[in-house]
Amino acid sequence: MKKRFIRIIFLLILPVILSGGFWTSSASALTEEQSLLGEAWRIVNLAYVDDSFNHQNWWFVRQKLIKKPLENRDDTYNAIQEMLASLEDPFTRLLKPEQYNNLQVNTSGELTGVGLQIALDPQTGELIVISPLESSPAEAAGIQPRDRVLKIDGQSTSEFTLDEAANRMRGPVGSSVVLTILTESNDQPQEIKLIRDTIEINPVYAELKYGPETGKIGYIRLSQFNANAATEVSQAVESFEQQGVIGYVLDLRNNPGGLLQAGIEIARLWLDDGTIVYTVNRQRFLGSFSAEGLAITDSPLVVLTNQGTASASEILAGALQDNGRALLVGEKTFGKGLIQSLFDLSDGSGLAVTVAKYETPNHTDINKQGIMPDVVVEEDPIWPYQITTEADKQYQAAVEILTSEIALANAA
Repeated sequence: MKKRFIRIIFLLILPVILSGGFWTSSASALTEEQSLLGEAWRIVNLAYVDDSFNHQNWWFVRQKLIKKPLENRDDTYNAIQEMLASLEDPFTRLLKPEQYNNLQVNTSGELTGVGLQIALDPQTGELIVISPLESSPAEAAGIQPRDRVLKIDGQSTSEFTLDEAANRMRGPVGSSVVLTILTESNDQPQEIKLIRDTIEINPVYAELKYGPETGKIGYIRLSQFNANAATEVSQAVESFEQQGVIGYVLDLRNNPGGLLQAGIEIARLWLDDGTIVYTVNRQRFLGSFSAEGLAITDSPLVVLTNQGTASASEILAGALQDNGRALLVGEKTFGKGLIQSLFDLSDGSGLAVTVAKYETPNHTDINKQGIMPDVVVEEDPIWPYQITTEADKQYQAAVEILTSEIALANAA
């Protein structure tokens, strides 16, 4: 059973959808295009995490743009994008109607494309790969986390926004796109031709593993945090419990994140009590989410992480590590500690707005830093079919640690 999803947008999404109509002053004096610009301005004014708005007068930003000749919707979108760009936050951005719809579908359906999770490097502005999606054309081509996408069909990605780049990689099944990729291990970029395909948006792959020394191990690979993720993980754990597993390996490698609530619900499956994550908003208010005594197993757990483990998967990994529930094995995680919410605009477009940052239970701010695993095991390039085989050093290390923990527990 292999289940996967496609997400081209790199977000940790707090699923808050608010309707348009935020602009209330003198609506009759504004054109339709000015009103839409006003909606977007007010959403950011009310919700954005940084109340200095990148150390600028946010009202003056609005006043300058509202005076522009907004003759059509494209002019308005350009003005909104200019406004948001002034925040210098790649995660706060405009989603045009098609892009907004695609992002919402990403948590519940399927899309067609090459299966790449991408982001803008906050330091360089370059387009980087967070992770290829399992069983996707990008994964089959060997594209890896941290690879840089220099061109799409010969056009420099420096000319695109994140969403424009994502849209150019989507397309009908069977159509092709050529990506120019620069890897960390190679100074020369290479062109890779990918044939677009359908990518299922199902987040969990579960398999019962056997070994002469280990006994039964429940292996769960979680690819993203969508609306189905918690239910599917719960069902997998309950099935493994009935089969008498001795422990679990939870694989969060190349998991780029998704819905905040899904990450919290999955953490509660493993924790009886304790804080899962702290959130800090623009008022410096410290909120938190905690376990509620509903853990469905107390069997030993090891979590696999790598450079593609990001956002909501870092929340889960940090919660399990800081609460002493699991050991982390693998590589340092990506380091995205910001939370976005989605807001509707009245024309069917939307805004993704950074509304808060998060800290692990031990108050570790991992943004741009990542989470260091308890046991570092560098990752060698392997093919998808080699995951959990002898060639997968990180998985083999996890199994060895799990077996040792169980042996010590039995000896005690």
